[in-house]
Amino acid sequence: MATTDVDAVDYSPVLRSLMAQASLTSYRSLSRASDVPRSAIDTLRRGQVGRLQVSTLQRLSQALGMPLEALVAKFSAPLPRDVTPQAPASDGLEVISQIKALRQECDRLQTQLATQAETVRQQVQQQAIAQLEPWLVQWPTAVYAAQQKADLPAQKLVPLVRPVEALVRQWGLTPIDLVGAEVPFDPQIHQPKAGNPVPGQPVRVSHVGYRQGDRLLYRAKVSPIQP
Repeated sequence: MATTDVDAVDYSPVLRSLMAQASLTSYRSLSRASDVPRSAIDTLRRGQVGRLQVSTLQRLSQALGMPLEALVAKFSAPLPRDVTPQAPASDGLEVISQIKALRQECDRLQTQLATQAETVRQQVQQQAIAQLEPWLVQWPTAVYAAQQKADLPAQKLVPLVRPVEALVRQWGLTPIDLVGAEVPFDPQIHQPKAGNPVPGQPVRVSHVGYRQGDRLLYRAKVSPIQP
């Protein structure tokens, strides 16, 4: 009398076919390639896919070179009756459903974490930029003054702040003009220190301004050039 117990189901021919395609010659080699114990492979051979953890199935699918859902479906599908008694596929369908749900949840969490990380990064940058504002505005002017007189002790301090300048560049801050530069006045990016220059009037930059991407942080401070 034929048994209908699920343990009597033998998916060994199915597994061996997949192993041959993946150039795996034995269950031992499959165990090593997937880092899965032999007992788990035997469970898969008996069609008890629903008893295996998703992580175990994931490693087996990678070793066999096939998608996880395809592996579960392969070992959940009924076998021909002339080969072995038919096994119920409900466990496999449940595992597939669990895998899809886990992947959807994983995608949601990854998106949420990425959004939160970007928000935190922007907040940290903005707080640091606010703290660095005096340095951002005053330091280029101090450097310019030191470069005009190389014998000043301040000249020796210039290399000390290069790491800070590198950090500012890494955050995407770009300076507006250079200290001492003579440029046409642009009210969109220049702030007069004195007088009321008109657009296009020659002015001299006394303090650089800054952008971050397309956003204006500080306008460059300028003074009209006296004829």
